[in-house]
Amino acid sequence: MKIHLVDGTYELFRNYYGAPPRKSPAGPEVGATIGILRSLLKLLTTEGATHVACAFDHVIESFRNEFFAGYKTAEGIEPDLFAQFHLAEEAVSALGITVWPMVEFEADDALAAGAAKFRNAAGVQQVVICSPDKDLAQSVSGKSVVLWDRRREIILEEEDVVKKFGVRPESIPDWLALVGDAADGYPGIEGWGAKSAAAVLAQFGHLEKIPLNHREWNLNVARAARLSMSLQKQRDEAFLYRRLATLRVDVPLKETLEDLRWKGARERLKSLCRDMGEEQILERIPRWRAM
Repeated sequence: MKIHLVDGTYELFRNYYGAPPRKSPAGPEVGATIGILRSLLKLLTTEGATHVACAFDHVIESFRNEFFAGYKTAEGIEPDLFAQFHLAEEAVSALGITVWPMVEFEADDALAAGAAKFRNAAGVQQVVICSPDKDLAQSVSGKSVVLWDRRREIILEEEDVVKKFGVRPESIPDWLALVGDAADGYPGIEGWGAKSAAAVLAQFGHLEKIPLNHREWNLNVARAARLSMSLQKQRDEAFLYRRLATLRVDVPLKETLEDLRWKGARERLKSLCRDMGEEQILERIPRWRAM
């Protein structure tokens, strides 16, 4: 069997900015939530999608904000989008999918933890993380844990991660520390780019293993000297950024493999869809729960 773990926060943002706005009969904007239901219903009716969970950032802030002031916050999020955070969780749960709403941790942490928890479970052939987020490339393992960008129909196995980023999955946090991640709010190390980070980390794997003597890097001497000086000046920042980029696999997920099995939509989805003014979705539900 395959386990599909969905990045609900990404789905919410994608549907908010990628689909026409739509208001419920009562007035609030609900277009992104309707979009998520349609997207997940398409997944559920795909062959092989039997066990599914969806992780959301219940709030934007997490434990990472405690040790880096510049980390991403809810500031700047459109009110009509932010107002749908809880509604989207409710709708996905009503669709019958296990929901992981994150408060202390982030949705990406839940997806990484879910992959780690279920990848070796009896009967599981593959864990498919449904997200284009480069942070999650660190969770990819061989062909058993893969990253699936559903919008562009791109699947990344471990060899694909190496081709795309130039490093193995376990070095992705180090790569992000050097390059930076604007979406998460940390800048990376001055002078370092994707190619230089890949060239160095492909040899040494992790920040602490990069030799202080740049002549051991097998790069252009002048270029290596500049990069080495920059890294030495910002060494503490580099390790901090790696900590920000490293996903936590110790998120306490209580669900068992059987809990992730999709058994059908729940009755409350009917009233929820009526409240949103979207009852056509109900006609496409292939299965309803008895209780």
